[in-house]
Amino acid sequence: MRQGKVFYKDYLAGIITETDDGEYVFQYDEEYVKDHPDEFITFTMPVTTKPYTEKRLFPFFEGLIPEGWLLEIASENWKINKNDRMGLLLACCQNCIGAVSVKPIEEEDGK
Repeated sequence: MRQGKVFYKDYLAGIITETDDGEYVFQYDEEYVKDHPDEFITFTMPVTTKPYTEKRLFPFFEGLIPEGWLLEIASENWKINKNDRMGLLLACCQNCIGAVSVKPIEEEDGK
């Protein structure tokens, strides 16, 4: 299971998870829901306490991943397969242009 903290501006908005079954889950942070109920990361994912679940990476997060020659550079430099969308998201989207960034959550030893 791989996870990333999703920030909107400087606020922790939620957590994106790729489960061991290959599903994707995005859950807004409880504090964020309470403090920023109208500041959604994308129109397709309004702020809610319910998790969003998909079989593929959410289109919004796909849009953060580089394309073209930038994708080639990222894939080669970090040795990440271009089809590993979660790996690319976690590696490339820590300092995105715009209000949203994704920072990887490191797995604890033994998990």
